[in-house]
Amino acid sequence: MQLETKVKAIDCLHFINGQFVESQNKKTFENINPATEEVLGTVSEGGKEEVDYAVAAAKRALNGSWKKMTLVERSKILRRIGDLILERQEALALLESLDTGKPVSLANKIDVPRAAYNFHFFADYMISVGTDAYQQDDQAIHYAYRRPVGVVGIIKPWNLPLLLLTWKLAPALAMGNTVVIKPAEWTPMTATVLMEICKDAGVPDGVVNLVHGFGPNSAGAAISEHPDVDAISFIGEPSTGTAIMKSAANTLKKLSYELGGKNPNIIFADSDLDDVIDTTIKSSFINQGEVCLCGSRIYVERPIYEEFVQRFAERVRELKVGDPLEKGTDVGALVSKEHYERVNSYIDIAKNDGATIVTGGKRPEGLTKGYFLEPTILTGLDRNSRCVREEIFGPVVTITPFDMEEEVIMQANDTHYGLSATIWTNDLKRAHRVAHQIEAGITWVNTWFLRDLRTPFGGMKHSGIGRTGGMHSIDFYSELSNITIKL
Repeated sequence: MQLETKVKAIDCLHFINGQFVESQNKKTFENINPATEEVLGTVSEGGKEEVDYAVAAAKRALNGSWKKMTLVERSKILRRIGDLILERQEALALLESLDTGKPVSLANKIDVPRAAYNFHFFADYMISVGTDAYQQDDQAIHYAYRRPVGVVGIIKPWNLPLLLLTWKLAPALAMGNTVVIKPAEWTPMTATVLMEICKDAGVPDGVVNLVHGFGPNSAGAAISEHPDVDAISFIGEPSTGTAIMKSAANTLKKLSYELGGKNPNIIFADSDLDDVIDTTIKSSFINQGEVCLCGSRIYVERPIYEEFVQRFAERVRELKVGDPLEKGTDVGALVSKEHYERVNSYIDIAKNDGATIVTGGKRPEGLTKGYFLEPTILTGLDRNSRCVREEIFGPVVTITPFDMEEEVIMQANDTHYGLSATIWTNDLKRAHRVAHQIEAGITWVNTWFLRDLRTPFGGMKHSGIGRTGGMHSIDFYSELSNITIKL
């Protein structure tokens, strides 16, 4: 299955115990290109039987050569995985674009390099990790011993398939765990290729396993319920997270969730409007708005509200919507027909709620195939409108004016989500004051999407459970035992 950049798509098999295999019942489903609505290939449809096989392989591998490797040996394998991702960058970017509908230029610039860096980062970071030790006068020495948590289930989303899978897989492997992965059914290709990369990098058979399939009553549920899966790492939307939590409760699995967001973008009148508009174009519409961190609720202080709406709309109309493989495309296709219809339903809700569609709100002219939608700006909506309160997860933003700092803080926090927020101001005191009051796992000031992988990342309220990044990832993917030596 060696890929060249000229390859357009691949058929996707399960990867279990170091081998690509079909489903026991030979069942498959079609993988659809969202930009053309054409069939890219077939995907093996797994279920309980394949998950049982994969978990058994992962459990055996826990006590095999993987366990006997030194930290440095495992680190070298992780670094090699990152290197191999970069060696296949163009092919992986093409597959990611074909699967998701995103511009291939975006996959080449962000998705694939970050996927490689996730492995490079944890390959380096894992070497520096220590544990606590305490001397209790002359009575005893207490020290912590770190071990793998065990078999980890990774259930990943469709919007940034390779980037987010590697964000979870790299620290899981760094801590000596074995894994069973279920990719999103809409985006199976890069996960399949990553399995080959792991094998080529020297990961022993059974350490990394992949089962394609669906969620409820299928592969996803089988992983969540399995008694030999010790932890679940899930990125997705809250209702699926709730279902996984219920399934995992019977076996008391560790859970790490990164869920949805309805993120406020707060723009004060003293901010640098040129910088604001340049960045807000990205934070609104990058990846077709299918990013959990997108600032989809834009609040603008009233003195600059009209100017911002006018200038922002002018820039949005310049965005090129179209073929993801064509040079210069800014906005590609939404990931599936189902999701396309869902996003459009919110535009209908906005119309019924009396919104003004400043720009967008329809299929681009000339694009008769594919799930394309013009970047859309909505104004005039009440704070209780579903378009203001619910995660649309598409190229749709609302803009609302505000007068008082206290008012915008209250509106920003008036949601059951709490993933991220952005604040624009040149007043240093205000930046700190407002940031401290925003209920979000990460708050950016005068920037967006700037990450240091050592820092804690995750959501509050319905946006997640726990934190990842640096030591936070290491802690989730390991167990600590305290050992006391009496002196």
